Amino acid sequence: MNRPSLDALRGVPRRWLVRGALALVVLALVAPAAISGATFLVTSEDPTNLRASVDDPANGTTVISIQGFHFQGMANANKPARLIAVGPRGEVQWVHNGSGFDARWFYDVDPLPDRNLLVTATTPNATLVYEFDPQTRERVWTERLPIHDTHDVDLINGDQLLVANMREPAHGDRIFVYNRTTDETVWEWEFAAHGYPESGGGGPKDWTHVNDVDKIADGEYLVSPRNFDQVIVVNRSTDEVTMQLGSDGNHSVLYEQHNPQYLRGANGTPTVLVADSENDRIVEYARTGGNATAGGNATSTGNATTGGAANGSAWTRTWSVGTRGLNWPRDADRLPNGNTLVVDTMHHRVVEVTPTGDVVWEFHAPWAPYDAERITYGDEAGGPTMRELGATGDYDLSGSRLAVGGDTKTVSFWLAAAFEGTPVAAEANHAARLWAHVTPWIRPVWMSSWEFLGAVLAGGLVVVWGLGEAVYQRRRIRRGVSRVVSRVRRPAE
Repeated sequence: MNRPSLDALRGVPRRWLVRGALALVVLALVAPAAISGATFLVTSEDPTNLRASVDDPANGTTVISIQGFHFQGMANANKPARLIAVGPRGEVQWVHNGSGFDARWFYDVDPLPDRNLLVTATTPNATLVYEFDPQTRERVWTERLPIHDTHDVDLINGDQLLVANMREPAHGDRIFVYNRTTDETVWEWEFAAHGYPESGGGGPKDWTHVNDVDKIADGEYLVSPRNFDQVIVVNRSTDEVTMQLGSDGNHSVLYEQHNPQYLRGANGTPTVLVADSENDRIVEYARTGGNATAGGNATSTGNATTGGAANGSAWTRTWSVGTRGLNWPRDADRLPNGNTLVVDTMHHRVVEVTPTGDVVWEFHAPWAPYDAERITYGDEAGGPTMRELGATGDYDLSGSRLAVGGDTKTVSFWLAAAFEGTPVAAEANHAARLWAHVTPWIRPVWMSSWEFLGAVLAGGLVVVWGLGEAVYQRRRIRRGVSRVVSRVRRPAE
C-alpha cells in the first residue's frame, strides 16, 4: 500500500528531503511556543498573575518587593517592579507600582514603627529612598541619593539613613550614614581601607556588591559584601570588623549571599540566618567558643565553619533548607513562631517554611521578588534559633502546591539532574544555573522554560541551515553578485 509513496520519495532530490526534514524539526520546536503565544493573545490572561496556597494563615500582612525585569534601564511592562501587600490567606490587599515616579527596580522594604514602609528603589542614575503610607498609597517623604543601584537603606537614630553603597568607581564601595536633617554624611566605612583586596570580589565593575546593612545594636552594623562570600559585623566607634562569617571564594560556607539576619539565642550565642543564594539554600550559623563578640579580620581565608578567628571562636552550620527546592533565594527572616519567611527569587515566590522544610504559606509573586516582611513584626522581627527549637539539620523543601514560575523541574532542573554523578556534572550545573538566571530576563512572559528552549534551538537550527544553504549555493550566489555588480558598473545608456 505504501509502495507508490516510497517510489515518489525516491525521485525527490536528497537536498529537498533534507530541507523538508529540517523544516519539520523547526516547526516541531516552535509549535508549542506559537500555540502559547496565540492563546495569550486570544485570552489576554495576565502572565504575572498573583496567587497563593495557604495551609496556616499568616499573622497579619506580608509586604513583598518585586525587583522586576528591565533591559538597559528600560522597564518591561509585562514583568513589572512593584510592592505587593498580601493578607493572611494570600489575598492581595494592594499593589504599588513605581513606574509613575521613575522607580525602575524595588529592593529592600522595611516596616516602620508607625506601620508605614521604608522603601529602597533605583532609577538609572540614582537611588530613591522614601517612606510609603499603605493607607493613602502616597509617599510621605523622598530622598534621592546620587549613588547607583543601592539594594538596602535603613532608617536609624530617628533621622539618619544607613546605606549599603555598591558599585562605586575606583573600588570605592562603602557603608555610610547620611543625616537627613543636616544633609550630610556623618560616618562612612570603606572596604578598600579595611583590608579588602582589589583583586578579590567581583572585579572593578561590581567589586563587593554590598547588598545589605542592618543595625543590630548601638554602633554595630551587620554587613553583607556579597561578592566576598561573607557576612561581617562592623563597629562604628572603632571601625573594626568584630565578626566575620565566610571568606572570599570559600563557597562551602557562603556563596554570594543576600540579606543576613542576626539572631541571638537564649544563651547569648550569636547566630546568623542568611539566604545563601548561589548555593540555593537558606543556612543558619551559630558562633561558639572563645569571645563571641570579637573575631577575625576581613581578609582572613580560614574555613568559617572550623574557626580561624583570632579569639578561638568558630562558626558552625546548625541548619539549612532548600538546595533542590530553592532557586537563588535572596531573603530569609525568622518569625516568632519559629518558621522562616523565604524569598525564592527565580521561582518567583515567597514561602513560609517550618523548621523541617514544610511549606505552609506560599505566594506566587513574579518577577524576581527581592524582600518580604511581615508588617506586624516590624523590621527584622527575629525569633528562636534552630538550636533553641531542637531542629538542627539539613532539610529539603516539601509541601508546595503552586505551579510556580521559573524553571522548577524543567530545563535547568533536568540539566543538572541528568548529568549528576558524571564527569561533566560541574559543567552541567554551571549551564543549568546560567539558564535559570539569564532566561527569565529575556523570555517572553507567555513562554514556558521548555517552549523558550525550543524556540532558541529552532533559531539556532535556522541559522545553521542558512549557513549550509549559503555554502551549497555559493557558486550561484557568486554569479548573482557578479551580475549585480556588472549592472552597477555598466554605463547608463
